[in-house]
Amino acid sequence: MRPSLLDPLFAPALALPGIGPRIAPLIARALGLDGDEALVRDLLFHLPAGAVDRRNRPPLYQMPPSGLVTVEGVVERIEKPRGVDAPWRVILADGGAAIQLIYFKAQSDWLKKLYPIGERRIVSGRVEWFDMRPQIPHPEYVVPPERAGELPAIEPVYRLTTGLSSKVLRRAIGVAVGRLPALPEWLSPDLVKAQGWPSFADALRMLHDPATVGAVEPATTAWRRLAFDELVASQLALVLVRASVKRSRGAAWRAEGRLRRPIEHALPFALTASQRRAVAEIDHDLASGDRMLRLLQGDVGSGKTIVSLLAMAQVVEGGGQAALMAPTELLARQHFATIAPLARAAGIEAVLITGKDRAGEARDARDRIATGAAQIAIGTHALFQAGVSFRRLGLVVVDEQHRFGVHQRLALSGKGDAPDVLVMTATPIPRTLVLSYFGDMDVSQLTEKPAGRPLIDTRAVPLDRLDEVAARIGRAIEAGDKVFWVCPLLAESEKVDIAAAEERFAALNAVFGERVGLVHGRMGAAEKDAAMQAFRTGRTAILVSTTVIEVGVDVPDATIIVIEHAERFGLAQLHQLRGRVGRGRSRSVCLLLYRPPLGETAKARLAIMRETEDGFRIAEEDLRLRGEGDVLGTRQSGMPGFRIALPEVHGDLLPLARDEAKLALSRDPAFTSARAEGLRLLLYLFGRDEAVRLMRAG
Repeated sequence: MRPSLLDPLFAPALALPGIGPRIAPLIARALGLDGDEALVRDLLFHLPAGAVDRRNRPPLYQMPPSGLVTVEGVVERIEKPRGVDAPWRVILADGGAAIQLIYFKAQSDWLKKLYPIGERRIVSGRVEWFDMRPQIPHPEYVVPPERAGELPAIEPVYRLTTGLSSKVLRRAIGVAVGRLPALPEWLSPDLVKAQGWPSFADALRMLHDPATVGAVEPATTAWRRLAFDELVASQLALVLVRASVKRSRGAAWRAEGRLRRPIEHALPFALTASQRRAVAEIDHDLASGDRMLRLLQGDVGSGKTIVSLLAMAQVVEGGGQAALMAPTELLARQHFATIAPLARAAGIEAVLITGKDRAGEARDARDRIATGAAQIAIGTHALFQAGVSFRRLGLVVVDEQHRFGVHQRLALSGKGDAPDVLVMTATPIPRTLVLSYFGDMDVSQLTEKPAGRPLIDTRAVPLDRLDEVAARIGRAIEAGDKVFWVCPLLAESEKVDIAAAEERFAALNAVFGERVGLVHGRMGAAEKDAAMQAFRTGRTAILVSTTVIEVGVDVPDATIIVIEHAERFGLAQLHQLRGRVGRGRSRSVCLLLYRPPLGETAKARLAIMRETEDGFRIAEEDLRLRGEGDVLGTRQSGMPGFRIALPEVHGDLLPLARDEAKLALSRDPAFTSARAEGLRLLLYLFGRDEAVRLMRAG
C-alpha cells in the first residue's frame, strides 16, 4: 500500500484548478507520458529547460535594439488594422516616449478590456524595431500596476506541446509545488551536509521558482539533489532485486550440448569468438546452483538472439522451458521467425504469444506451454498475463530490457521456481552507465559481427539532392536490391511522424508504383505483418516507415537505408536504424539525408556516423554530445531514461548512489527503521513500487 502521505502527489493533474479534460492530455504529452494520465508528481518532475529574466525595466525613451523588456506606461489609444493582414496596434506612452504593442488577428472587445484607454499597464515581451519605432509583438504579460506581483522576475521555461501555453503549464506546476507535503529525509544526514544539498521539497521549489536564470541549470545543487534521489531509488531497486535473486536458489542446468549441436549446424555462419565467450559464461551460470542474472550487451547485428537460443537449448535439454519477452509485437514476431526454424532443427517446439493473437491460436499456445509440449515461448508482455502458466520455466530472456519495468521482469520470473534471467540490449551502453541501468548484473559483451558481413558505406546527403537519391534508389531496385526509407521524427506526436511517412509513401508510390510498402506504429498487427512479409518476399522493394523498424527487424537482403532528416535523430538511434542493413553478405549503403545548415552537434553526429560502425564508440560519443545541450538526444538515444538525472551531467553521482543504496540495505536489512519509511516513499515517488515488496519487512 502506498503511504497516504503521498496521496496529494499521486492525485491526477486533472484534479488541479484550471486543468480540464482538454488541457490534461496536452500536459501528459508535454511531460512525455506516452498516453498515461499525468499526476501531480509528474508535474513536479517536469523540470525547467531554462529561464528568462524579466527584470530589465528600461524607460520607454531608452528601448534596447532587441531583447526581453518589461515596460510601464499609459494606454494612449488602440489603432485598428489598416488592411486585411495588418495588425492591431496599442500605443503605450510615458514621459513623452511611446511603444507599439502589436497584435495580429485580435478581437476588438478583448483588446479594449485588456487595455482600457487612459489606464496604466505593465507589459513584458520581446522588443524589436520597425520603421524606426520600438514595438512588442504579442506581449507575454499585461497587468495593471496593482497586480505587478503576478509578473515573475525570473520565469522558468518548460518543454511544451502544440496547444499548451507556457502560462497554463507554469500555473499548474505552481499549484503542484504548493501540494508538496512535509516529507522525511531519506538520505544520510552526513551526506546531505557534505554535499550542501537542500531537502527534496526545497530542491523542487528552488527549480520551479528560481532566484536567478542560472538556478535552473542541471549542475546546480538543487538539481543534483533530485538527480541523486532518482539514482538512489534506481540503485536501491536494483540492489533489492539482486538480493532477492541471490536469496532464491536456482536449478543447476547441466547439459551435454545434444540440442545445441544441430542448432549450430543449421546456422549459415560460424559463431564469433565473443559469441562463444558469452555462451561459455552463460553455461557456467546455468550449471551453478546460483540463480543467473546476466546482461548480454551486443551491438546491432552481433548475434544476441542466437546466443540466447543456445542458452535456451541447454535449459530445454535439462528438462526445463524458456521464455523470451520482447517489448513490441513486431520484435516478438521477428524473434519467433528467427528462432522457430532453428529450434525445430533440434526437435524443440517454440510458440508465439502476443496480445493480438486469435482466441483459438492463443488458447492452443497456452495449452502447449502448460503441458510442456512447447519448450520455448516467445512473446510480448502477454507472456506474464494470468492465463499463461509453464510446466517448468527455467530461463527468462528479456530483450531490450530497459523498455520493461522491474515489475514486469519480476512478474515473468514469478511464472517459474526461481528461473535464471538473461537480459539483452542492442543499445551499446557507455561503460560509465552500465552501473546505472543494470547495477551488479554480470555482463557479457558481443563485440564482433558474424564473419563475412561487409562494412556499411555511410554518406551524408543534403535534402536538395532528393531527386538524385530517388534515381539511385530506382537503379538499385531494378538490380534487385531492397530499400528501407525511414521518415523523420518531426514532433512529440506519433500522428505527425505517421503523416510524414504517409506523405513520403505517396511521393515514392507515384514514381515506383506498387513496389513501395508502408509500415508505422498505428497499423494493426495483421497490416504490419503483411507489409513486412511483402518486403521480405520481394513483392515490395522499398519499405517506407517510421522508427518502428528501429529494433529487431531482420531482412538480410535489404542493402540500402535512407534516413530522412537525419539531423533530427540522436546518434544511438541513427546507429540502430543503420543496423537494419548490412545483415547479409552484400555491400550495403546508409544515406543520411539532412537539411542544411547543420548545427555543430548535428554536424558532429553525422561525421561520427560516417567514421565508425563501432556501437560502443558511438555510445560514448552520444553521451559526450548530449552533454552539449542536445535536448532531443536524450529522448531519441534509445537509452533507458531517467526523468531527472542526466547521465552526462550527473554520472559522477552514480557510485555514490550505489554506495548509499548498499549502505541502507546493510545497516537495516529488514527495513524496519524510521529511515526505511523514507526510502519507501522515495521508491514510490520514482515509480519503483515493485521494489517495495522486496523490502523484507514490507
